[in-house]
Amino acid sequence: MAAVGNWNLEPEKVFRFFGEICKIPHGSGNVDGISNYLVEFARERGLFHVQDAWKNVIIVKEASAGYENEAPVILQGHMDMVAVKKPGAGIDMEKEGLRLAVDGDYLYARDTSLGGDDGIAVAYALAILDSGEIAHPKLEVIFTVDEEVGMEGARNLDVSMLEGKRMINLDSEEEGIILAGCAGGARVDWTLPVKRMHKAGTVYEITVKGLLGGHSGSEIDKERGNANCLMGRLLYGLESSAETGLAALEGGLADNAIPRETKAVVVLAEADGNSQSMDNDGTVETAETRFLRKIGEVEAQFRQEMQTKDPDVCITVERLEGDGLECVVPEDARKLTGLLFSAPNGVQAMSADMKGLVETSLNMGIVRLEGERAVIQFSVRSSLEGAKKALVAKLECIARMAGAVQDVRGDYPGWAYRKDSPFRDMAVEVYRNRYGKEPEIQAIHAGLECGLLMAKIPGLECISIGPDMKDIHTTEEKLSISSTARVWDYVLNLLGQHG
Repeated sequence: MAAVGNWNLEPEKVFRFFGEICKIPHGSGNVDGISNYLVEFARERGLFHVQDAWKNVIIVKEASAGYENEAPVILQGHMDMVAVKKPGAGIDMEKEGLRLAVDGDYLYARDTSLGGDDGIAVAYALAILDSGEIAHPKLEVIFTVDEEVGMEGARNLDVSMLEGKRMINLDSEEEGIILAGCAGGARVDWTLPVKRMHKAGTVYEITVKGLLGGHSGSEIDKERGNANCLMGRLLYGLESSAETGLAALEGGLADNAIPRETKAVVVLAEADGNSQSMDNDGTVETAETRFLRKIGEVEAQFRQEMQTKDPDVCITVERLEGDGLECVVPEDARKLTGLLFSAPNGVQAMSADMKGLVETSLNMGIVRLEGERAVIQFSVRSSLEGAKKALVAKLECIARMAGAVQDVRGDYPGWAYRKDSPFRDMAVEVYRNRYGKEPEIQAIHAGLECGLLMAKIPGLECISIGPDMKDIHTTEEKLSISSTARVWDYVLNLLGQHG
């Protein structure tokens, strides 16, 4: 793999550290390597550091000359990434580093997500900590773990040692926007017990694919297709058209990523395979013909409905070897199909106060058949705590009616917009003076760790910024090189302010 430096990317030190990070597998739940890397980085430079039992790391750097009397600043980002890869990609993301490449102004990883969310925050911070020339007040740098799977790092972080009351979160993906609020959220898991029985017949693998996917916070308003929901609709339709048994089901890679592909393995019963019926036009067709025709009809519906939002959606069918499989018994299969088909998904409400802002949503991110249980996982978000709780309660009602058990984890608070924030005002002024234009002040529907940290640090003022990124949490993720440089310049100007 060519080193990032071979492309002469600027700022050199930022991209050098980003390249080092990308050599270390650091998907959520697999953060020991990158956490230990950060500890070694601090140790080599004689910087005070703490690594807790969760593998969160805090590194402190004293103020540079002339800034000793300035108030400390907290820099914060998370070290984990959503690690997804293209089907058939020859890479083990648990053990191998990313394969970086450049396309014009964009840095990306071949066949996988890039982890610019939030590797660029780590790279920015390391470049600042490594420098002896950058002017700055005392810096308290927080690197959290497992932000992408419930913010467990920030939730369990001990911040009692920190002095800072001003924080720059570096976990945003659009240059020129200063975030000043975000939604709260929770993970909701459904577990449905299922029984199995052997079913003889022809085996087929059905795949719903070709979807764009995306981040369930920033892309949920685009109404892209959710492969898990679409598969539920297809399976529900097949129930009434032919006697099929459901043997396997797998879709989605993370609960906060809109699923792009879902696979099901079904068995078409032998008795039906040879049976014939006469269609309305007098055509004689077998159960297999009816089965394939029904799939084709549903695919045509998907294509028509999503011709603009998700134009490449398709359904593929492959006949597999074998004569039957262990399938979910019909009663339990109907319950599972009903859950997939009827569960709410997508935008539930838009904000009445901020035009274009999603207020409440959910994403059915993961579906799995695991032996004698089915698991369905959602990411729920809302800028209103009451609406979030109501949506979680609605999901519990639906689960209970089907005999499923609901578990809620990773509940985190939103970050409420503060009308008065001297730190935010200073950030706006620096941007205006540096670039001759006004930054946008926004709140977002995605979740950030600011709310959790503000609850732990009374009086903490936060802003969230970052360079332009596209398609985060997907294999099409890209990081703008020029935007990375401009945001780097902005961060250094923020830190260099007196007063």
